[in-house]
Amino acid sequence: MKGWPVVVLVGLAFVGVAAAEPRGSGDLGIVIERADGSVLVVDTSARRVLGRIAGLGDLSHAAAVFSPDQRYAYVFGRDGGLSRLDLLEQRLDRRIVQAGNSIGGAISGDGRLVAVANYEPGGVRIFDAATLERVADIPAIGRDGTRSKVVGLEDYGRRRFAFSLYDAGEIWLADLADPQSPRIARFSGIGRLPYDGLVTPDGRYYLAGLFGEDGLVLLDLWQQPPQPRRILEGYGRGEEPLPVYKMPHLEGWAQAGDLLFLPAVGRHELLVVDRRQGFAEVARIAVDGQPVFAVARPDGRQVWVNFAFPANDRVQIVDVPSLATVATLNPGKAVLHIEFTPRSGEAWISARDSGSVVVFDGESLVELARLPARSPSGIFFTARANRMGF
Repeated sequence: MKGWPVVVLVGLAFVGVAAAEPRGSGDLGIVIERADGSVLVVDTSARRVLGRIAGLGDLSHAAAVFSPDQRYAYVFGRDGGLSRLDLLEQRLDRRIVQAGNSIGGAISGDGRLVAVANYEPGGVRIFDAATLERVADIPAIGRDGTRSKVVGLEDYGRRRFAFSLYDAGEIWLADLADPQSPRIARFSGIGRLPYDGLVTPDGRYYLAGLFGEDGLVLLDLWQQPPQPRRILEGYGRGEEPLPVYKMPHLEGWAQAGDLLFLPAVGRHELLVVDRRQGFAEVARIAVDGQPVFAVARPDGRQVWVNFAFPANDRVQIVDVPSLATVATLNPGKAVLHIEFTPRSGEAWISARDSGSVVVFDGESLVELARLPARSPSGIFFTARANRMGF
C-alpha cells in the first residue's frame, strides 16, 4: 500500500492518450463545390484546404450562414436541403430536406433559429439551430391570395427577419420572439418582382431590388411603423434594353463609409448611393459588364466587382475616393464569387470553369495561392457570424 496512490497518478500522467491539437474556428471557411454537392473546409490563415464534406445535395444556388461560435455552418441547397456542418470535425452533422426548392436563408441574432426562404412551396420555414427540428412555418400568401416565392431573406437582430415576396410584390417582417406565434408585418404595393434584398450593417435599413421595374425599395426598420419608400426610380436598363444573363446579387452589396455600391440590373454600371443624402444616387461607374457582386475591401477603400457572361472572366477594382476603376484581374473562367478575409483583406475568388479558388493580396494584387476545387461557386468565411445580414 505504501506510495501506491502516487504511482497510479504518475503512471496516468505519462501513459494517457495525447489530446488532439486544439484550434480555433475564426479563420475557417467553406467553398461550395456546386457540381458535386460538396464543400471544401478551408483555413484562411494557411491558405489551404483542410478537408471536403460531401452528400449535401443540389448546391447549384447554395448559400451559408454560421453559428455564433463559428463552429457550425448551415448550408442552404437549391433542392430544399438544409445541412449543418461541423467545421472543426469536418463532417456533416445533420441534414434535412425541408422544401422542394429553396433560395437561401438566415440565422437569428441569438443563433438559435435558422430561417429558410423557399420557392416551392413559397414561404419561410424556421428551424431549431441545434436539432434542425421545425419550429414555425410562414406561408407567403400575398394580398391577392396566391402563394409567392420568397427572396432576400435577412436577419436584422435578435429573432427578427425581413424578406420579399417575388410574385406578390410585398415585403414582410417577421418577429420570432415566440416561434410558436410569429408576428408578421406586411407591406404591399412596393413594386413588381423584388428579386433580392439586403440589410445595412447596423440593422436599420432593408433594401429590396426590383426586377419588374426600375428602382429599389427602402424600409427604415427604426421607423414605427416602417413605411416603404422608393429610391433610384427610373435609373433605367439602358436606352436599348439589354438581356440579363445573370441576376445581380444585392447580398453582395458594398458599403464604404456612407456610400453604397449597387449592381444595376441590365446595365454595365454600378450605382453609387449616399446614405447622408437620403439614399440619393450620387454617381454611376462604368464597368466592363453586367455586375453580379460588388464587394468592399474591409477597409472600404476599394470595391471589387465580378460580372455575368460574357465578361465573367474578370474582376474589376473600383477606387472609392475617385469612383474610378483602377485595375482588372483575370483569375480564371466563370468567376462567381468574391470573399475577403476580415483583417488581412485578402480576396478569395472562385473561378468555376477553371476549377480553382484564387487568393489575391488586397493591396498589391499579387496572387498568393491557387487552390483546386470542383466547380467552385460561393465562398463563405466564419467571420460572417459576427455580421448582421450575412
